[in-house]
Amino acid sequence: MLIRIGYDMTVSCNQDTSMISLLILHDERRGDLRSPEALIFTPDVPSTVYTDSFGNHCRRFAAPAGPFRLWGDATVFDEGGLDPQILDAREVPVADLPADTLMYLLGSRYCETDRLSQFAWDSFGWMAPGWGRVQAICDYVNRHITFNYQNARNTRTAYEGWQEQTGVCRDFAHLAIALIRCMNIPARYVNGYLSDIGVPVTSAMDFSAWIEVYLDGRWMAFDPRNNTPRQGRIKVAHGRDAADVPLIHSFGPHWLQEFKVWCYEVDEVPA
Repeated sequence: MLIRIGYDMTVSCNQDTSMISLLILHDERRGDLRSPEALIFTPDVPSTVYTDSFGNHCRRFAAPAGPFRLWGDATVFDEGGLDPQILDAREVPVADLPADTLMYLLGSRYCETDRLSQFAWDSFGWMAPGWGRVQAICDYVNRHITFNYQNARNTRTAYEGWQEQTGVCRDFAHLAIALIRCMNIPARYVNGYLSDIGVPVTSAMDFSAWIEVYLDGRWMAFDPRNNTPRQGRIKVAHGRDAADVPLIHSFGPHWLQEFKVWCYEVDEVPA
């Protein structure tokens, strides 16, 4: 299938403000592009792209004072299948983990493994290692946190989400990541597009957060927020937690005035 993805975002600054955006499709999906990623800045400003330490493509630019619009669009090929479920996937002993996965075992800005370790081992340490234990953690997080946009807070940590039992997709992801890391399993935060293909449409499209867990020698997607296999999951960036992959990082105050996201199936590449 073909999926059209994109965003239309307007921010406002009191003065010229340096920014970094993480809105470029991840290398894992760049081979699926069927139209180049279009980008329009209004007003137009120069930009450069670099790759960060996690392998994400970041765009660097200066937003002028006043309203500034970022518009992006692309069409991606997708196999159309549901998220794979490898039920016999095994955990990799820490001694055998690749060096580049070790950072995803440690506590991070929003994932306080030290505060959740005892609960995690009491609750999940007795379970058989592997896919089933990771899914049990996602099941727990899905039941424990109630989704509510009105209760979103960009400073909420995994421990606070565990205590408050409310939040949005990033809070589900942070709690699941922290608990999985406590089990000595690498887990990382992912953001990207998640289509409504095959499910009832209940709200306007938005960027979504999910997680990837290192099992059996590769990264596998889990989604504690939705907690069911989905179609049309298109990755943009990953990191230790949300602090590593903000849609926009600004070096000065800015205000979000408008934000729209689209991710839907199309019959052909738009002209």
